[in-house]
Amino acid sequence: MLKRALVLLTILVAATPAAAQDAPYQREARGILERLISFRSAQGHGQVPAMAAYIAQILRAAGVPAEDIVIIPHEETAGMLVRVRGLEPATRPILISGHMDVVDALPEDWERSPFTLVEENGTFFGRGVLDNKTGITAMVSTVLRLRAAGARPRRTLVFAFVGDEETTFGTTRLIAAHDWVRGAEYAINTDAGGGGLAPDGSAMVYLVQGAEKTYATFRLTATNQGGHSSRPRDDNAIYDLARALLRVEQHRFPPMANALTRAYLGTLGRIVPGPGGAMLARFAADPGDAEAAEALRRSSEYVGTTRTTCIATRLDAGHAENALPQRATALVNCRIFPGVEVEAVRAALVEAIGNEAIRVETTGSPLASPVSEPREDVMAAIARSIHRRHPGIPITPYLESGGTDGVVYRSAGIPTFASSGIFIREDEMFAHGLNERIPVASFYAAIDHIHDLAIDLSGVR
Repeated sequence: MLKRALVLLTILVAATPAAAQDAPYQREARGILERLISFRSAQGHGQVPAMAAYIAQILRAAGVPAEDIVIIPHEETAGMLVRVRGLEPATRPILISGHMDVVDALPEDWERSPFTLVEENGTFFGRGVLDNKTGITAMVSTVLRLRAAGARPRRTLVFAFVGDEETTFGTTRLIAAHDWVRGAEYAINTDAGGGGLAPDGSAMVYLVQGAEKTYATFRLTATNQGGHSSRPRDDNAIYDLARALLRVEQHRFPPMANALTRAYLGTLGRIVPGPGGAMLARFAADPGDAEAAEALRRSSEYVGTTRTTCIATRLDAGHAENALPQRATALVNCRIFPGVEVEAVRAALVEAIGNEAIRVETTGSPLASPVSEPREDVMAAIARSIHRRHPGIPITPYLESGGTDGVVYRSAGIPTFASSGIFIREDEMFAHGLNERIPVASFYAAIDHIHDLAIDLSGVR
């Protein structure tokens, strides 16, 4: 009993936020983040396996048994699983997940080196510092803190380090099928969810991702016999494709809602001031409110929450500057509302284009996933952690308009709740973009948040 009490005391002391952010585990976490940022873990650079090896090395050095670390090679990348065994092996494990890979960054375009952690004026800069190497650092830090405290969870914790979330989800699929993961009761995803900060830096709301839209890309192709550019004709593959894309631009998918999105928008409607908040509240109360639906459609922040969206993202046409194009293609990326079939969206695009000569093909194998209905125990644990730092702020589930590994886990039957612990202003959101950043205070809060959830949900004794 005395040993158990000492373990709990150590955990509670370690979980107390350090004002100076200078506790040993915080210094350790900063060093880990710095090293992780240095890996150019984008597709084509082959550095994810080296990053996984680094993480495995520091965990083994801390005493994590080699048999509780599994590296899963996959093409140029790799995934990794780390297990913290529970005292009650008959209970279903809890999965905590994040991804090691990043969208690539061109150093010549950045104001600072993207693969060097830079701290300036209370902000960390570096590729992946927001998406998702803070989450990876939080997972590693949590395992190290559990090990240092001699803590034993009642339920087994499995930490999943994904290697290709930004591309194919290949390692995610392998992870979801692994013996350690297949029976997981649910997953905590560190790659989404988080808090919104007002312009003055005060916390406004905290969001927990419980669903995400289907990611699907369609290839539009116009073909033509071509010919010499000195003899132009009215039929032209590039012009035909351009007209088709204008019709895609003009097409409006109908507004949609479910219990999760209505709860999210209703919560925001009570927080956002002025006419914007009123429209959010009106749509949450009545998704058939055409004026409110149109107001939210015009907002890039909310359009993805209220309907399926499609947008042209790539073009390729012609084969020579002095020849009429024989082929013109475009990629149209769609984010599809839960419950809507991919084929139904393809058919809607065909109808909107209205030209049988334009071929519309689904690329790849889009994966749809169900909504993860909020769990009382998970939401309560998240609330305890968030309210420890930001008392009383509203916490609500939401629909992710982008895509994460959660789509794979949910499709495999593992309910997934994304909660990063990161608080950030909307104008600081530069994931995938130039000069990616995160407030330093949010980094340390995220480290504590994932640790809080691991302790709370696994029943550490």
